[in-house]
Amino acid sequence: MLAGLELGLDSPAFAVQLRFLSDIFLRLIKVIVAPLILGTLITGIAGHGDLRKVGRIGWKSLVYFEVVTTIALFLGVAAINLTKAGEGLAISTSTIAQTPPNSTPLHWTDFILHIFPENIVQSVAENQILQVAVFAILFAIALTRVPEQLQKPILNFAESLTQVMFRFTNIVMFFAPVGVGAAMAYTVGHMGIAVLLPLGKLLFTAYGALITFLLFVLLPIALFARIPLKRFLAAVAEPATIAFATSTSEAALPRAMECMEAFGVPRRIVAFVIPAGYSFNLDGSTLYLALASIFVAQAAGIHMTWPQQLVMVLTLMLTSKGLAGVPRAVLVVLLATSATFHLPTEPIFVMLGIDALIDMARTSVNVSGNCLASAVIARWEGELAETNSPQTRVTSFS
Repeated sequence: MLAGLELGLDSPAFAVQLRFLSDIFLRLIKVIVAPLILGTLITGIAGHGDLRKVGRIGWKSLVYFEVVTTIALFLGVAAINLTKAGEGLAISTSTIAQTPPNSTPLHWTDFILHIFPENIVQSVAENQILQVAVFAILFAIALTRVPEQLQKPILNFAESLTQVMFRFTNIVMFFAPVGVGAAMAYTVGHMGIAVLLPLGKLLFTAYGALITFLLFVLLPIALFARIPLKRFLAAVAEPATIAFATSTSEAALPRAMECMEAFGVPRRIVAFVIPAGYSFNLDGSTLYLALASIFVAQAAGIHMTWPQQLVMVLTLMLTSKGLAGVPRAVLVVLLATSATFHLPTEPIFVMLGIDALIDMARTSVNVSGNCLASAVIARWEGELAETNSPQTRVTSFS
């Protein structure tokens, strides 16, 4: 990012010609989106096809996940509409002209109809990511209703596809410094140093929204569920710190599960809720996705009405599931959302310059939210031990 910034300032004419490098990166990311969402949604839903066996824990967890992540999405939308950080990042008219123009708003029945695919291959080819997500959800539900011997080969294939696409993403990310540097060089060379001010506003907006989410959403949930705050903060401190330092939720997963079991959450609840939360309860990531999507629209000078923003939130709610293990997962989902709503991609690459700083905070919130979810479900089940003492735990269970 710094090299691209310097090149854009020192040699703007040359920097503008480097856009093809960021376009290569864009193409490589776009090719990941559809197979990755297919694989992650199918394994995320059908992989927990034994929800009927785990019974109450399963449906309670999913209800909790959807309520909390929906609140996070709306908070992100509210934050960016309040600060309007993207309005200072003016994208040139020539750039916007390269994206498909917004058509006349569809009637709500037309929109509902457009969600459902009639040809999944065509949906993938046209990058209709909402259609791909709906197909994957329905396919996964159908998969859970066939005999296990028929279910297992397809589920294994979907899981293999997911793992391969994770590795594919890792390979593409080796090119990320070149793509990000070229995008920053092009943007600064084309628009000047003024581009940094909106990025600073975006950074403060994201951190402010994430802190607000912690204080006004997760904290009240913990108080309502009568979670002992002092012990919980002590338990979650290490996994949250690991997540903040590494910007990787998966790096903190083993320690998070150990700490929450020591905190007093039964192993069977920890073993289900926290891994499932990595697919369905990405509080920090979903908040930032909503915020960043509206930022892109603001940067392009595209006014989105509240109904349009709600539709975007619905899309993000579906497409963001299951991407916790993907490096720069937000970039993948943002590009898919931008394609769906005909938004330009340049602001996304500009945002990559500060994405690492925001990624630390949102990953830490992801891990903290999943740890809290396990404690809340344990309390809901009446199985949360009140102290760390094993003797007390046995006594309280008896």
